[in-house]
Parts: sequence; C-alpha cells; structure tokens
Amino acid sequence: MRSHIALLSVLVYSAVLEANVLKSKRVTEASCELTASSGDDAPQFLAAAASCDTVIIPAGTTLNIETRLDMTGMSNLNIDLQGTIRFNPDLDYWSGNGFPITFQDQITFWLLGGENIVLSGGGTLDGAGQAWYDAFASNSSLLRPIILTLNEATNVLVEDIQMINSPEWFNLVNECQNVTFNNITITAKSTSDNFISNTDGWDIYRSDMVTIKNSIINNGDDCVSFKPNSTNILVSDLNCNGSHGISVGSLGQFSGVFDIVQNVTAVNIQMANAENGARIKAFAGDDVGSGTVQNITFQNFVVSNVDSPVVIDQCYETSADDCEEFPSNVFIQDIFFNNISGTGSGSQVASLDCSPGSRCTDINVNGFDLSGSDGKTTYECQNVVLAGNAASLFGTCTTT
Repeated sequence: MRSHIALLSVLVYSAVLEANVLKSKRVTEASCELTASSGDDAPQFLAAAASCDTVIIPAGTTLNIETRLDMTGMSNLNIDLQGTIRFNPDLDYWSGNGFPITFQDQITFWLLGGENIVLSGGGTLDGAGQAWYDAFASNSSLLRPIILTLNEATNVLVEDIQMINSPEWFNLVNECQNVTFNNITITAKSTSDNFISNTDGWDIYRSDMVTIKNSIINNGDDCVSFKPNSTNILVSDLNCNGSHGISVGSLGQFSGVFDIVQNVTAVNIQMANAENGARIKAFAGDDVGSGTVQNITFQNFVVSNVDSPVVIDQCYETSADDCEEFPSNVFIQDIFFNNISGTGSGSQVASLDCSPGSRCTDINVNGFDLSGSDGKTTYECQNVVLAGNAASLFGTCTTT
C-alpha cells in the first residue's frame, strides 16, 4: 500500500510541475536567438540566459562550448534547443576547470539551477566523448565531465532532447526539487577499441520529487541510479540497452555519512543486453557509512539477455569474509519486485544477498516469469527475510 501511495503522489506532483513550467514557457516576454561564432560560444549563451526569458538555438546551429557554463540562480528561463550544444573536448581545460561535484569526485560542464526552467526543443547536447574514452583507457584517474547538472533547482522540465557521448555521467540531479525529464534519448558509443565507462543516464543525489519517463537509453553504466538522499522518485517507460540497470545506490560508501533512499517506483522498464535489471547495492566493511533504503518498487520489468535481472547486493565491493565480520550498516526494508519477466544471460536470474543480522526485511517478490540460459533457471539468496510467496522461488534463505 505504501508503494502505491508514493507512486500516486509522484504522479500528481509531476503533472503539477509540467503544468507550471509550461505556463512559464507561454508567458515569456523577451527572446534571444543565438548564432554560432568562430570561437567559444559560451559567453554569448551565458549572456542570453541572464538577459532573455527564452534562449533559442535554431535548427542547424551548433554552439561550440569551450569554457564552463554557470547558469545557477536562473528564474523563468526557457532554453529552446533546436540545434546542438557541443562541448569542445579540450581535456586539459575541462579537467582543471570543470565545476567540481564533491560526491564521488565528479566534475561537470554545465550547472543549471534556479526555478521554473524549461530545456526542450528537439535538439542535441553533445559531450564529444570519444577523446575522453580514449584518454581514460590509459589514465583511469582522469576527471571527466558530466554533460548537464541540475543544481539547486526547483520546478524544472527537460524534454524532447537528445544527449550523445557524455565523457562520464549524462545527467546529475543535485539538491533539486520537482524535476521532470520526458522523452530523452541518450546514446554513448565508442568508435575505437576503448570502451565507454561510467556513462550513467541519470544520477539523482539529495533531491526530492523527480520523474524520468518515456526515454531511450543506450549507454555503458547505470540507466538510472538513485544516489544518497533520493526521495519520492518515479521512473517509468524506459528502454535501457547495454546498461548496468536501474540501481538504488551504491549507498553507505563514506564513513560517518547516513544515506537515505526512500519512496522510489520504477515501472514499465525494458532492459536488454545489460549487467543488471532491478538492483540495490550497499557497501559493507570496517570503515563505511550507514543508512536506510525503504519503500522501493520495481514493477513490470521485461528483461532480455541480462546477466542479473534482480539483485540485492548488501556486500557491494566487499569480500565475503569482511562482510561477515563487518556487515553493512544500510538497512533495507519494504522492497517490491513485481512482475519481472524475460531472459537472463546465465542460469541465475535473481540474487538477494544481504549482510548477516536481519538487515534486509520485508522483501516482496511477486509475479516472476524469468528464464535462465541453457534451460536452467536458478534463484539465490542469503540473510533475507522474505515476504509473500518469495520462498517458493528462493527456498529457505540462510539467515544469521
């Protein structure tokens, strides 16, 4: 019941948000239409955003962004992106000048924040990621920028946009409230032998009331990831290919920090050629943080060639011995895996592995129709308190 209430609340707030920001879009007074220059287009883009209600990048126009974009503190801004915004791949400049994101040592090309903001128009954000993919192959410490960071923003609508080849994450929603992404196409593809890495579609951090819907994602990491203090989130009608799944976490990574992810619904998801489908991950060990994951629903997932369609990993990146001695301090409860169907790439289609000590409770599994490879379908769990009919699939979990 709590899961359905959370979903209804997010749907209502999402509808109100879209109505408000679209109303703002209709009543704008001044517009500026940009044309490409022979150099850095960041200054004119920044000036237009500061002085115009609507900034138009016409179809056929490519803005070349060579320096960072600080568009925080905006109000009633509409960015009508019909053409392309391309971030010039000057690795030395961006590695030293990208805006720092303290969480997990990220940087970003673009900070967009304030209230009542619309980014739409059918155009493209181009991260020019190939140079970054090739450089990262020989330098794993290279800081790579996020294309778009919504930062301390309220009432934001991003829709009808293509995003291609981000150097790392595509979108970060950081300390925001009432945000909707609709009809977004995300693509990351390497043209060399060097793989793309950490190109998450969305990462949500310290944000409330976020909706992501009706989108197509082809990338090399999480389709959507709910980072610490993500609350009241709806993800619906996504087609994810080549990803690491719809992921809660990872949580509990940093000593002395308490993480919360609460009231999240992911529904109507197609997941193909992926490492994971529906996943929750939390750290264990002797020097980690703590937290809670509560009221999470994964519903109506259709998976195809997915390594691990259903996962709880409460010993994330932690050895079995260390997890036994130092269990995770992230408590997981009221979890619903409903109507998960399709095929795994191996025989094991679900793995619910928790730390000892009753740290996973009220785990609900309903309506599974999963098939493993080679005619074998297996389920595995340990240290889990199962609810409902889950025991008929998983048997008796080892508990301590």
